[in-house]
Amino acid sequence: MIDSYGRNINYLRISITDLCNLRCRYCMPEKGITKIQRDQILRLEEIYELAKIFVSLGVNKVRITGGEPLIRKGILNLIENVGKLNGIKDFAMTTNGILLKKYAGNLRSAGLNRVNVSLDTLDEKKYHDITRGGCLKDVLEGIEEARKVGLAPIKLNTVLIGGFNDSEIESFVNLTKYEKIDVRFIELMPIGQTKDWSLNKFISNKTVLEKVKELKEVTKEDVSSPANYYKLPGGEGRVGLISPVSHKFCKNCNRVRLTADGKVKRCLLSNDEIDLRSALRNGEDLREIIVNLIKNKPKEHDLENGKYIKRNMTAIGG
Repeated sequence: MIDSYGRNINYLRISITDLCNLRCRYCMPEKGITKIQRDQILRLEEIYELAKIFVSLGVNKVRITGGEPLIRKGILNLIENVGKLNGIKDFAMTTNGILLKKYAGNLRSAGLNRVNVSLDTLDEKKYHDITRGGCLKDVLEGIEEARKVGLAPIKLNTVLIGGFNDSEIESFVNLTKYEKIDVRFIELMPIGQTKDWSLNKFISNKTVLEKVKELKEVTKEDVSSPANYYKLPGGEGRVGLISPVSHKFCKNCNRVRLTADGKVKRCLLSNDEIDLRSALRNGEDLREIIVNLIKNKPKEHDLENGKYIKRNMTAIGG
């Protein structure tokens, strides 16, 4: 599907729940979230039906997200059904890794190709603090299990937070020395009720290059990827920099997001949403609606002008 700016929109991120088993400070307010009403959440059959339509229209890359997707009952059946759709070339999941040790083997057997794991610190106490209760050991064991069963290449997503994990940049980069793993630093985005907290702790991804001067940029394998990749001399893995705030990458954007309550976000950093849940349940022509919403995907976000979005990240999907 081609939008009005000539971009091929072939990537669908599907959030299957707004709930999570962690309470990360940049994702969720301290007092928690107001849960989306159960009848507003897409049923698994509806998610599959929408995924099938998107794939039939040209989407060939699908990622399952949350909240935390592994807490959704029936997740393995959904993975198996979506994984069988003809046309999908890349089928992945973003997870916090807490339940990955338990599910990795079954996910691989069901048809999932790989996982991205959110990991913002390698320090046990700091992990417990930033997630408000999470256990780092669970995540590390989940990553190892994913590696064993072949959910690869594994990518670690590390949100760069000033005064919290900028002292660990070298440690994260060094993970790529001897392992075929990608560590991707993501700039902290001011989203939802945590906007002010995020603005106060924002630091640019250029900090990574300033701290690890031996990193050398490598050619992108996929121009639509939001990450610019670097490698250590002789390193097995890569270091990715995803900089939506300091260096937006809208001109190559190839994705849309489907929220757990059935809204399509054509741009993560926009309040614009199209309701597919109602259209699906009312028997409307979904193919026509999807083609039109893709055609009218906005050129770029306007974050630099202080236009922040209202939804919390957990309600959007990673």
